[in-house]
Amino acid sequence: MAVMSHRLDALVGSMMNTIFRSGRSGVLNSAHDFSCCVISANDELVMGAESLPIHMMSGPDLISRAVKAAHPRLHRGDAFLHNSPYNGNSHAADHSMLVPVIDEQGIHRFSVLAKAHQADCGDSQPTTYMAGAADIYEEGALLFDAFRAQTNYLDNEDLIRFCKLRIRVPDQWWGDYLALLGAVRVGERRMLELGHELGWDELDTFVRDWLDYSESIMQGVIGRLPSGSITLASQHDPFPGVPDGVRVEATISVDSEQQLIEVDLRNNVDCLPNGLNLTESTAKTAALVGVFNSIGAEVPPNAGSFRRIKVHLRENCAVGIPVHPASCSTATTNLADRAASVVQRGMAELCEGVGLAEVGPVIPAAAGVVSGHDPRHDNRPFVNQIFMAVTGGAAAPTTDAWLTTFHAGGAGMLRRDSVEVAERRHPILVETQRLMPDTEGAGRYRGAPSAYVEYGPVGTSIKVAYGSDGAVNPALGARGGLPGGACRHYRRQTDGAFVELPSLGIAELKDGERIISITCGGGGYGPPTERDPKQVERDVQEGWITPQRARDVYRVALNERTELDLEATRRLRSRG
Repeated sequence: MAVMSHRLDALVGSMMNTIFRSGRSGVLNSAHDFSCCVISANDELVMGAESLPIHMMSGPDLISRAVKAAHPRLHRGDAFLHNSPYNGNSHAADHSMLVPVIDEQGIHRFSVLAKAHQADCGDSQPTTYMAGAADIYEEGALLFDAFRAQTNYLDNEDLIRFCKLRIRVPDQWWGDYLALLGAVRVGERRMLELGHELGWDELDTFVRDWLDYSESIMQGVIGRLPSGSITLASQHDPFPGVPDGVRVEATISVDSEQQLIEVDLRNNVDCLPNGLNLTESTAKTAALVGVFNSIGAEVPPNAGSFRRIKVHLRENCAVGIPVHPASCSTATTNLADRAASVVQRGMAELCEGVGLAEVGPVIPAAAGVVSGHDPRHDNRPFVNQIFMAVTGGAAAPTTDAWLTTFHAGGAGMLRRDSVEVAERRHPILVETQRLMPDTEGAGRYRGAPSAYVEYGPVGTSIKVAYGSDGAVNPALGARGGLPGGACRHYRRQTDGAFVELPSLGIAELKDGERIISITCGGGGYGPPTERDPKQVERDVQEGWITPQRARDVYRVALNERTELDLEATRRLRSRG
């Protein structure tokens, strides 16, 4: 079983490498905003690559069912493009390509799937995050529901012509499309080789044993947790259509005797008149992410371990199953991050030693979609999401936050752009990237601090599209930990004046202007006064916090050389 699981892990790794090496947009070849997996003929997730969990935990199973429902007879050489948020996918910007693995007798044995975020998916504005869109029509994204992209390994030329007419930078899309298609064809070939080498019956036996084994590991983990139930909520900031923000509630129940965890997301608002709505796959995945973030790394994330987690959703719910024509443009981030964070914070409050604080919300302008015309290359149009410094990591029961988590559904798997590469690709200058002291979620273990990012156009004007959360409601701490730093946006005008920007919008920057993005910090875990004073001393000396914060928040006294004064610290902490 160990050998076989590593063979499949290497297989999905080769799919990932195909997209990374051949993707044309920076979203793929720099940020790695894509994921790959193997699915059984019974629509079960068997093996996912080390990639974004928001893409993989639920969704491939639903897409596999959708393809089979639309095309009951699958053939070798088929390939299907799918991005419908109403039928199993995440948001429309994530294009999924599924290829059935058909043996020599024409029997469907497995499927391989690759999902990749697009730099442009046909939205009415130059962004893939239309958070303010009232519905799918205003969003404008191209939707493909189990669309046959290839037959007998030959392209559907109608599809290609159609997309090139609706995508702002068609050659970039075409390169990313070929990378996506290449990944699933590599996966198909490797699966056929594996079936020929070992026999399909042996592979079927492995899948059954592998999923049962994974379920047993999950049972053991849950069996060690105390039984209990808790209802918590996290609050998304005000947005167009929701002037009071959005309350995201979850009830988490642990039954250690039955070795079962249930997450109930049904007590949430109906679908909203904006792009914040989750899809069935992202709502379920958000709950799964919150659970898996809470229990450690020993459980393989697949259909076997998922059997021990029941996620309850309802239709026409913003944190559930959307109904057409609701827009789900930000379904992988904003409300999904809130749902994942409240689940992991709930797990922490249920039991000391598990769970996490809340992860800092996104999407700030530091990871905005930039577009315009590049004067260095005959004024050609460009559009791409950039990934500058975004932190957001949540503190854990035994350690400080993973600094560059980025967001809960990304789990630290997104790569940060090279400044030099970003500037070479786009007519921009990145002035500053740095961490901001005193913005961490204080705690026994601290959350990640906020990041300060400043950039702007050179020799032209650009648009920066973003839709951030966390300016009003920052990431909360767990078990007495404090919130992380809040998000802020500013425009630095050519005369040096600062103008505060809203949390959502498309900022148009003239040559010489800059956008300033202060990203969210992550929540802390445990009371700050329980943090090791020697660690607080080190935090000050390394610049994470100031001496004043050490004294006021952590109740730690330092001398003029920022060295620990242990006796003064004891007196401070004894006062409470």
